[in-house]
Amino acid sequence: MSETIEKHSVQERAYALLKTMIADGRLAPGQKLLEAQVAKAFGISRSPARYALQALCNERLVNEASGRGYEVAGKMKPGVARERAVLDEVKIAAVQQWERIYVELERELCARVMFVSVRIVEERLAEHFGVSRTVARDVLARMHSVGLVAKDAMGRWIATRITPDKTHHLYELRWLLEPEALQQAASHVSSDYLEQLRETVVDALDGFPREGFDTDVVEHDLHIRLLSHCPNGEILQALARTRMLFVPTRYLFDPVLRIPLTSIEDALNEHRTIYDLLLAKKPAKAAAALHAHLKQADARWLQRFEGAANATLEELPPYLTRL
Repeated sequence: MSETIEKHSVQERAYALLKTMIADGRLAPGQKLLEAQVAKAFGISRSPARYALQALCNERLVNEASGRGYEVAGKMKPGVARERAVLDEVKIAAVQQWERIYVELERELCARVMFVSVRIVEERLAEHFGVSRTVARDVLARMHSVGLVAKDAMGRWIATRITPDKTHHLYELRWLLEPEALQQAASHVSSDYLEQLRETVVDALDGFPREGFDTDVVEHDLHIRLLSHCPNGEILQALARTRMLFVPTRYLFDPVLRIPLTSIEDALNEHRTIYDLLLAKKPAKAAAALHAHLKQADARWLQRFEGAANATLEELPPYLTRL
């Protein structure tokens, strides 16, 4: 069976489709859903699949299963065994215009700001992608909300050059605050929850590097999703300023932004160690391991700058001008 569903974003379309399947009985109470299973059936990455399942869990339409994954909520029929759900082949609709532009512009900016500060010319951006100024402005507003771009005193959109000092200062903020956030979050999450996060790291390390490897999910799990359970909102608000460091992680294999595969594998093993310590009920040691991991991450960022120093800056696309 094949179907199409329209929604604002990939993750929201996946959520809406699963919700429809639950409502019409295609997914029955007690059936188990796994992130990897949803991602494969819908032809998406694990990140939007995870978002969809967590959103359903927040609405109590599914519950976290023992071990890993989720189970469809509701009263099971007598004599029916718990089993993994069978998902039909589903075609998630093509991405919205702003999503397509966002991904390409994000990649361009991540590579360019290793060298120079640039201005994004809104009207040229719209013309280049064949969209309205409203769509272009929406893309830039979304980037502004996560710190990728800003407005200067003249109201122009700019992306400021990232320097080693800038990233080092952001990492310093992270290694001062994230370990404390982790210790505070530890008592608010279950072992089953931690096992799910750890399993994603184990999957990534299995046959590393392999097709479908998604570092964005692994980074989001530890540094955003898990830490979001910290009850101190002021710490989380301060850490939100550092999220620009997560964006280049999506482009680890880019000619300019890449770092050696051994470094990526080292980072994954560091994540696993942190989860192992949390599962062993040693939050202080887990926090110390996180502190060491962030110190190493700072050094890995320097590798990006060293790689960029030997790269040639290609001609800027028409919607970017050098400052």
